[in-house]
Amino acid sequence: MPADEAPVQTKKAKATIYDVAQQAGVNPSTVSRALSNPGRVSPQTRRLVEITAGVLNFQANHSAQVLQTGSTRMLGLLVSDITNPNFFGILREAGRVATQQQYSVVLGNAAESAATELSAARRLIKTVDGLILVSPRMSESNLQLLAATKKVVAINREVSGIDCVVPDPDRGVSQAVRFLAGNGHQKIVFAAGPEMSWMSARRWDAVSDACEWCHVTAERIESTSPTIDGGRKLARTIKASGATAVITHNDLMAIGLMHELQGAGMAVPEAISIVGFDDIFGADFTTPSLSSIRSPLGECGSLAAGLILNSFAGTPQEPKSLMVDTELVIRGSAGPARSAP
Repeated sequence: MPADEAPVQTKKAKATIYDVAQQAGVNPSTVSRALSNPGRVSPQTRRLVEITAGVLNFQANHSAQVLQTGSTRMLGLLVSDITNPNFFGILREAGRVATQQQYSVVLGNAAESAATELSAARRLIKTVDGLILVSPRMSESNLQLLAATKKVVAINREVSGIDCVVPDPDRGVSQAVRFLAGNGHQKIVFAAGPEMSWMSARRWDAVSDACEWCHVTAERIESTSPTIDGGRKLARTIKASGATAVITHNDLMAIGLMHELQGAGMAVPEAISIVGFDDIFGADFTTPSLSSIRSPLGECGSLAAGLILNSFAGTPQEPKSLMVDTELVIRGSAGPARSAP
């Protein structure tokens, strides 16, 4: 056949939602619900629609679904510092719960800045159905304004009028202070986190109260940042304080402090005991391994995602604060005070 007589190749039209509905013998609205909100149809119908869509190679138009349902099927997760491994468990478990409900999680970073956090939250909240804020630094009034537009849940902070999930430091701190006091420590330093951290203030209150109960002196020392480098920079001040034990705002600070003190010739725990906070992955990789007050942050992530997703399906409820317990994990970095027998 001459080239100029070759048949014209026409592009096959893409399958539409109406093609799927006709082939499956259901209404187009049923197809939409089965693919975008499967909990609203029977398992048999959902499976029929999914098989039919697969056979026809149907690709759902996300923008059209958003316009039709008003839902993006996405949750936002905004953390105070994306480099902190403390938040890995929150992301993993929030993502697991979201996936079970056919949702995705979009991650944002506040970089330890209230202004950056607010700007990121305002952008993110326009594209998601709900927002989880982890250790938020912004003002309470700004948090409440965000919650007036979309469902918001805070982790590591209590905010009036907003659902919150908070690891309660009291139990873990009480265990740590009793352990240290029982090992002869008479002065405990608390290495504080960022000035704008609600949780740092809450942990200091717990340390102060527990030390008063155990008749132990408590001293708060401010830090430059809640990082390994921030912990290193505290070493001289803590050494000069005369304290024989330290509880840090988080594990990263504890690791940095331990390395710096050891580099200056102070043995841990023989010369000074160190207890971190959160029990992050890798806390037992140090030498000696780090004692830490464990926060169940994975559980916090799953609870926060559940609060948002449940709010979409049920009747509005009064905001609630969910408290989860912390606990002390004793490892090699904490032991008897140097003056104790």
